[in-house]
Amino acid sequence: MEMQADPVSEPLLELEMEMAIFVADWLHCDQCATYVASMVSHDRPDPIRHANLLSAALNELFEMSFHTRECNGALTCRFYRNGATERIELTFPCSAEQRSEYRTILEHMQGGGHALAAYLDLITNDAARAEHAILLGLALNYDAGITLHEHDADMLTLVVDLALERLLN
Repeated sequence: MEMQADPVSEPLLELEMEMAIFVADWLHCDQCATYVASMVSHDRPDPIRHANLLSAALNELFEMSFHTRECNGALTCRFYRNGATERIELTFPCSAEQRSEYRTILEHMQGGGHALAAYLDLITNDAARAEHAILLGLALNYDAGITLHEHDADMLTLVVDLALERLLN
């Protein structure tokens, strides 16, 4: 199911890979993130800085899909741009239980409060789930807007808006 970007967003790139191939090797997360970030960042004022920031954020998202260990279906990554904001739409197979966990994580994040304290607790807790730290880290470290869209047939789309140009460090 293809998501529709807002009408002023420009489509930049789409990558699709069979999940069985993607989860066969952990290095695929970094390799795909580096390649895609370089392609999307080529026309930014500081393309190397932009690509590095984008690659790190995208690698985290790819790792989330990798951790599902789902081998049926495809991983699809779509990029859109609206001014200084890149939108990543990452669609991947995801069980109902995992989708529920992601929904709960995002609900807690939107509740406001002590996000930094929660993030610090997460990254120092060996028992914490990586997905929670990844989503909260993207929201805090990259000022990312994150939403999710659930689909029939055990698919999930994470929509992440990143305005990397305005990050100072």
